[in-house]
Amino acid sequence: DAPVRADVWAAGSPHCRVRYQVLAEVEPDLLCRLLNLFALQFLTPQQVRAEQDDGRLSIDIELDGLSWHRAQVIGEKMRNLISVCSVALQPTQGAQRHNAKAVG
Repeated sequence: DAPVRADVWAAGSPHCRVRYQVLAEVEPDLLCRLLNLFALQFLTPQQVRAEQDDGRLSIDIELDGLSWHRAQVIGEKMRNLISVCSVALQPTQGAQRHNAKAVG
């Protein structure tokens, strides 16, 4: 198992499983840039699915082991990538209910 990076901003928060739903323009390096956001945090997604349709990429990424706060921070970093049109973030598998849908 890879080491887990401590979440100093939400140390007392429970970890959850989250799903990112990303809509983006087709760019050859986009998947690498998105996945690198997790790699920098020592996180490995459980599932990644990408589908190209009519010049757009629809990408779903699911992973465990991060607080809701960290999940939101990573979502904001995704939104800042130039070819990303929108990012929706939601807890999955009975995770705590939050203001789940963040679209930007």
